[in-house]
Amino acid sequence: MKAILCHSYGPAASLTVEDLPVPPVGPGEVLVRVKACALNFFDTLIIQGKYQLRPEMPFSPSAEFAGVVERTGEGVERLRPGDKVIGYIRFGAARELVVASEDDLIPMPEGISFEEAAGVSVTYGTTLHAFRDRARLQDGETVVVLGASGGVGQAAVEIASLMGARVIACASSEEKLSRARQHGAVLTINYEKENLKERIKELTDGAGADVVYDPVGGDLAEQALRATGWEGRYLVIGFAAGEIPKIPLNLVMLKGCDVLGVFWGESIIRDPEGHWANMSQILDWVRQGRLKPQIHAVYPLEDAAKAIQEIADRKVMGKVILTP
Repeated sequence: MKAILCHSYGPAASLTVEDLPVPPVGPGEVLVRVKACALNFFDTLIIQGKYQLRPEMPFSPSAEFAGVVERTGEGVERLRPGDKVIGYIRFGAARELVVASEDDLIPMPEGISFEEAAGVSVTYGTTLHAFRDRARLQDGETVVVLGASGGVGQAAVEIASLMGARVIACASSEEKLSRARQHGAVLTINYEKENLKERIKELTDGAGADVVYDPVGGDLAEQALRATGWEGRYLVIGFAAGEIPKIPLNLVMLKGCDVLGVFWGESIIRDPEGHWANMSQILDWVRQGRLKPQIHAVYPLEDAAKAIQEIADRKVMGKVILTP
């Protein structure tokens, strides 16, 4: 089978395409023929040794995929050969065949393409976990989404809208805000031109946001927290700005608000049944056309280095998909 391999930390150009033997399948494991796998920004970091996870060399990038079950190991009960599945395995999916735990795989409904299904786990999975499990988002609440044009930002706009929230999308350009409106944002803020805290207060008649979804961090974090309403919930998703902010805890006390960490990768290990339920909901929304994953481009597996470099150069709007 063909696989994209990282033998030493470095730029995307250092990745190689190699032939590997078919991996063995152990108890509780499933061999999946990958039809499509997705790349994320963290793939640009993991191959350079700049990510929180450092796999043993050599390894393949890509954490999420869609494919067809080829073989099942002893004790596997939910799946059988021929089943279509999606999966998340942290790294290792950029290859023709992947071995995954049964718990890492979700049945894929008919009516969805492999390319669409491959890229829903990280962005949509993180977001539904954030809103449903962490923030307990309610119909009619106001959600502020920072970085609304990015992968998880767009997912947050879509899912919050589906859950009945009023979404205020925040981004750094009018083009990005226009895209956010197309995905369900009711109001927008250009934080390159407007004061984030003041505009959130204005747009909420002084009450502040019920929920803030922050995958950006940096200088925007404290502004957004200051615009969180009484007993609001501030969701810490990530730090795309590169700087991990230091939050004055007196603001948390004075607002009676909650600062909630969202670590989706750990949550799916600790609560697999909750993960299956969330992903089943997401796939159903995609099947119904209520969620529409945006695909930036589809590359052959052999062009993985080129695809990852596109992400590193921030030229991507939507998911980058590889197809073996």
